[in-house]
Amino acid sequence: MSSCLSSGAISVQAVLNTSGDEALVAAARSGEHMAFSELWNRHSKKVFNTMYRITRNRQDAEDALQDAFLKAFVHLKNFDGRSSFSTWLTRIAINSALMILRRKRAHPEISMDGSVDGDAWQHWEVADRRVNTEEHYARSERERHLKRAIHRLRPALRTIVEIQQVHDTSIKEIAEIAGISVAATKSRLLRARTVLRRSLV
Repeated sequence: MSSCLSSGAISVQAVLNTSGDEALVAAARSGEHMAFSELWNRHSKKVFNTMYRITRNRQDAEDALQDAFLKAFVHLKNFDGRSSFSTWLTRIAINSALMILRRKRAHPEISMDGSVDGDAWQHWEVADRRVNTEEHYARSERERHLKRAIHRLRPALRTIVEIQQVHDTSIKEIAEIAGISVAATKSRLLRARTVLRRSLV
């Protein structure tokens, strides 16, 4: 009996291994957990590499990957098939990675390596006195308006702009991270800048 069950499980796995992503998504939607595990096995390495290029930190990349697959599992019913599962999952993962980086920027870690008697502690005490309050306020306002304008961009444009903000890098690398062509990346950046200029005037 156990050998029959075992061979049955093996045959199911063999079918899953040879199925396309569409069939696996359909099976996962119907409650077949092994199908979603197979989707994980197929795509996790590629998605992780993309997350690592965005975060440049292994732990953050792993967190983004886990978050992306959890969101994909929960929202699998919303996958409409207009793009490939891989593209849909990568978009979710990019958003997860960018969210992690935004949280880190909002709460930057302060190094505690400096000696109590060293310059670092003295610098912390006097830094605020040297800030020009009006200049700081104006800069904060500009950043707030820019963030709001970026948030209003349609998702395809917003993703490209946010990737560029995170990494001041080449068009080619942005295209690789986003999973689109260099020409499409240039076009989206140009459109995004045009929209942002109008929003900020």
